[in-house]
Amino acid sequence: MVGKQLIINASAFETRVALIEGGHVSEYYIERQTERGIVGSIFKGRVLRVLPGMQSAFVDIGLDRSAFLYGGDIQPPGGPANELPEFFEEEDNSKISQTSDDPEAAPSADTGGPVPSHRPQRFFKIADLVKEGQEVLVQVAKDSIGTKGARITTYLSFPGRYVVLMPNINHIGISRRIVNEDERNRLKTIVQRIRPDGMGIIVRTASEGVPEEKLIADIDFLLKLWENVKAKAAKAKPPSLVHEDLNLVFRATRDLISRDLERIVIDNKSVYEDVVRFLNRFSVKLGAQVQLYQSDTAIFDAYGIELEVARALGTKVWLKSGGYLIIERTEALTAIDVNTGRFVGGKSLGDTIVKTNLEAVKEIVLQLRLRNIGGIIILDFIDMDRPDDRDRVFNALQEELKKDKAKTSALRISEMGLVQMTRKRTEESLAQKLCVSCPYCEGKGEVKSPATVAYDIIRELVREFSKIPSENFVLKAHPQIIDRLCEEDSEFIQEVRDRFSKKIVLKTAPEFHLEQYEISPTR
Repeated sequence: MVGKQLIINASAFETRVALIEGGHVSEYYIERQTERGIVGSIFKGRVLRVLPGMQSAFVDIGLDRSAFLYGGDIQPPGGPANELPEFFEEEDNSKISQTSDDPEAAPSADTGGPVPSHRPQRFFKIADLVKEGQEVLVQVAKDSIGTKGARITTYLSFPGRYVVLMPNINHIGISRRIVNEDERNRLKTIVQRIRPDGMGIIVRTASEGVPEEKLIADIDFLLKLWENVKAKAAKAKPPSLVHEDLNLVFRATRDLISRDLERIVIDNKSVYEDVVRFLNRFSVKLGAQVQLYQSDTAIFDAYGIELEVARALGTKVWLKSGGYLIIERTEALTAIDVNTGRFVGGKSLGDTIVKTNLEAVKEIVLQLRLRNIGGIIILDFIDMDRPDDRDRVFNALQEELKKDKAKTSALRISEMGLVQMTRKRTEESLAQKLCVSCPYCEGKGEVKSPATVAYDIIRELVREFSKIPSENFVLKAHPQIIDRLCEEDSEFIQEVRDRFSKKIVLKTAPEFHLEQYEISPTR
């Protein structure tokens, strides 16, 4: 069985990160230079409007849409220091695009729901917490999704490799994934002794077995970062960016490295060297896990990632047995239907159904992670008559969901084979990131965005130029794609031309579909 691998494809226009587990892509992240997320970044904003009926406020932080500040995400007068248990088992999970990906990640409330239990229990009216025109220092907890503005909080957090520092929350938390009681007690004792007065520390999973001096060094670094943020915020005029979180490559290497990660493979030498230096700050052993990919074959092609991502944009997912899933996304929820398909089983109908459902469980959780599906999810398993079979499938689902870093909640399987569950949504899904509403079917389906098609073309040019000796090529594509390649992405096209000393003529083809293109050599 192939162990965990972190594969990073870094280019001038786009960075892509894939986590491979058991030979399959389980998590996929993408960050474009022109569309970089802001989760984890800190802004000095100004309150525009207070909505008492919604217990919330809109805050201008300099984005196109005002950010949303829920009352439960505002530190009340005097702070919550005396209202929190000293030792708190953090229940929140989040993705690496957030402040942290650990299950002990910094406190944040989900949109529209009740605030987590670590918030102060006293009730404060929103009008008692903020006023219109007031300046506030806030951190983005959730990117803008669709028509909704970013979700922000005044509870700031700074994740390091081993701990998360929370300057205005007074508690100590230990990762739930550290199960050894002696180790938990050791870490509690250390953090209780070294944490700054009035501040909170969450011990991350990576801290297991780490000596005290490394924890101290991590906290000292985060304290200096906090002091820099305070100093910058004092001089800044709202709305303004005060602190920007790490880029995708460093967030991934900081948050996804675990004891069972075999290696990190990067196809960009400059990024490779930066990551090695970054990880050597924590351990030479971590830096040694990084490898530079130097093959002529594109890295995501070599690891089969492009194919798996392409499949993840479809509605049908085949299971090894011959069964399949149908995944349909709507505005309100995502429905996943399990079907036996070509699988006929061997013993009995009941046995065939249970085997299909058990196989589907693993694929469902894998697809939830890969597609980053959030919100309300309905799983429609094949009906099972026996309660023991339903319990068996549900227990398998619960076990698989433990692998998911996003917070999930699932109700038991009903007699009709339905599971109602939720998965925390902190950013757009894979389909929302890579696709736009299809202009050919009035939004009933999806096609790749012009940026995605343009970057696919650039990668295909690299493949063609490296295989075909011809010096001249013609590219035909939809006018919208050609316009983008001639304008926003012209420097990337020129870079490919110069790299291979090739000439390429770009021609519009109005008859082409938006995703359709043709690259051909000429004499």
